[in-house]
Amino acid sequence: MTVNHIRRTLLKSGAAAAATSLAAPWVRAAGGTTFKIGYVSPQTGPLAAFAEPDAFTLEQVRKAVAGGIVSGGKKYAVEIVYKDSQSNPNRAGAAAAELILRDKVDLVIASSTPATTNPVADQCELNGVPCITNDAPWQPYFFGRKGDPKQGFEWTYHFFWGLEDIIGTFSSLWGKIPTSKAVGGLWPNDEDGNAWGDGKLGFPPVLASKGFKVVDRGRFQSPINNFSSFISAFKGAGVDIVTGVVPPPDFANFWNQAGQQGFRPKIVTVAKATEFPAAIAAFGDRAEGLTVELMWSPAHPFKSSLTGQSARQLADAYMAASGKPWTMPLGLKHSLFETALDVLKRSGGKDPEAIRNAIRGTSLDTVVGHIDFRKGPVPNISKTPLVAGQWQKRGKGLELVIVDNSQAPMIPVQAELLPIKYG
Repeated sequence: MTVNHIRRTLLKSGAAAAATSLAAPWVRAAGGTTFKIGYVSPQTGPLAAFAEPDAFTLEQVRKAVAGGIVSGGKKYAVEIVYKDSQSNPNRAGAAAAELILRDKVDLVIASSTPATTNPVADQCELNGVPCITNDAPWQPYFFGRKGDPKQGFEWTYHFFWGLEDIIGTFSSLWGKIPTSKAVGGLWPNDEDGNAWGDGKLGFPPVLASKGFKVVDRGRFQSPINNFSSFISAFKGAGVDIVTGVVPPPDFANFWNQAGQQGFRPKIVTVAKATEFPAAIAAFGDRAEGLTVELMWSPAHPFKSSLTGQSARQLADAYMAASGKPWTMPLGLKHSLFETALDVLKRSGGKDPEAIRNAIRGTSLDTVVGHIDFRKGPVPNISKTPLVAGQWQKRGKGLELVIVDNSQAPMIPVQAELLPIKYG
């Protein structure tokens, strides 16, 4: 018995014991004339805000492929098997194993932080199944999976921006108003936090070279209820800027405690936590002025290869259908299906290597920008543009507007950066 056979047997037994998946209601009969796409997303748990646009996205895809797609001169139905990672890396890996070994999908896609993308991609690489992921910086995805820049991966591909883009964007943003240039770091002990806070490859060395002083108390375990020691250290060091990459519940604890303890930084730029309208709404007036990286918005000058919608039209359609504000993951989820369907159309059929080769040869304009896995910066990776946004008052509420485009000048700035106001 080979090692791979043993692994497959173990994975199959583990997958059988895992929770039942949620499959899309339009599932068609399986067979040689059906492409099966497996989709893993954090529908529940602390990362659930990333999955908010999933129902709308799946409905749009359903309509777009209702008549099937043509590949290699043959028409194929499209089936999507939708599974919940529960915001847990172990569950994400188990969901991918189920898709591969039980559901027999042709292509796996996943999104929403390395906690989802990495375990899913690892299962696909192990089992020789084509995989496309996004919405996680490429370094935690690539190096977090022990990728070799000289070799890359065989089956797994990813598109998103990198730490070089977010460090450049954040440092440019922070130079727009006078501060002490003391930066307090909130970096948890997870794939993102360890990469962003890394002393050699993350934020600290680059910020130091730009004249910023980094106050880093080290990695913390998420979830975390008490940030008093961080706040005390930041106040003692004269921190004017707070940054990090923190799940929304953790940041809510930090920001509420900062208010209670009289900590008033001029700029707060925390990834993950302040990306989502629902999370921002919970802070009331204290949400105004928060800043965050912005990987997609209605102002992005791109359109969908699947529906022909501009970014603005996609956002408007989502708001009309859901009754909710637009949210950044909407563009990322849509572009994931754009890329997947483009790949299947070019694959010529269901052969895994042909699908893998079609991914490798992708050159596609999507609603988040151009996807081309041949350009790098390392194998299996395509970069997408990044800007920075700020939650500013517009009418009766807050809107996320673009305030820095230093790393992506093709995306227009909408407003000037304002320091956070305190009552």
